[in-house]
Amino acid sequence: MPDKSVELLAAYWTLAGDTYPGAPCEISSFSLQSRAEAAARAGWRGMGLLHADLEHSIAKLGLCTVRNIFRDNGIKHLEVEFLTDWHLDGPLRVASDKLRDDLLEIAGELGASSLKVAGGLFEDGPPDVPRMREAFATLCDRAQPYGVNVVIEFLPFSSVNTIDRAIAVTDGVRPNGGLLVDTWHVARGGMSFDEIAKIPLQLIKSIELDDASHTIVESLFNDSTHHRKLCGEGDLNVPEFIQQVVNAGYRGPWGVELISADLRKLPLEVAAKRAFDTTLAQFENIKFPA
Repeated sequence: MPDKSVELLAAYWTLAGDTYPGAPCEISSFSLQSRAEAAARAGWRGMGLLHADLEHSIAKLGLCTVRNIFRDNGIKHLEVEFLTDWHLDGPLRVASDKLRDDLLEIAGELGASSLKVAGGLFEDGPPDVPRMREAFATLCDRAQPYGVNVVIEFLPFSSVNTIDRAIAVTDGVRPNGGLLVDTWHVARGGMSFDEIAKIPLQLIKSIELDDASHTIVESLFNDSTHHRKLCGEGDLNVPEFIQQVVNAGYRGPWGVELISADLRKLPLEVAAKRAFDTTLAQFENIKFPA
């Protein structure tokens, strides 16, 4: 049986329904309450929240009601997303800083633990590490009073696209700054799961589980956005990934980010239960320290 301490968090896109990153409208086709209720019934103990969807729900329901929805459904782990351009200058940085402040204020009100960010999204070439470290320090300092960790997803379609680059940008910057380590991003970035052992434990702030076929469908971004697989239904050996993360010492909640054209067509209750059950099954033979 999986360790009873394993708690799963449904990242935003896992339960968002008929939408996807970059869609004309990224607001979920399901109400926040229906998602939280479906998540609770399936066994989830955490949820991810996207800025546009959060704004929509808060405007419709009020912040107090949103907070109560999570409390009433036993959703105790929350994360907010998604921030880019935080390391740039000019108008893009101005817009990023405004989004940052909105997300952090909401995260503080809801008790969310993490702000998900990307470093150098769709930028060519390696990152300017000294400049990015300085900007990351500023971002972490801004998040610290809210009790929020800032976690960089090292994406294969960004300049911070490997474990080594991610460590270079984050290591030793701030205690509340670190990494989100995602099965898909590690594999599609050409890294082996045993490279997770290189990451200092204090940098492993968040984890996301997912699966994929060996074959990339069109571009990496397209594959990421439409063709991820339920855990155990692809070719990535999710249990090996989990074991490496456990061996590294991580003991927090496990995020599950399934951005899938097939999954998003399912009824909410079915999607929530299938995503939960297939993920939890990956922990069946994981060896946790006594």
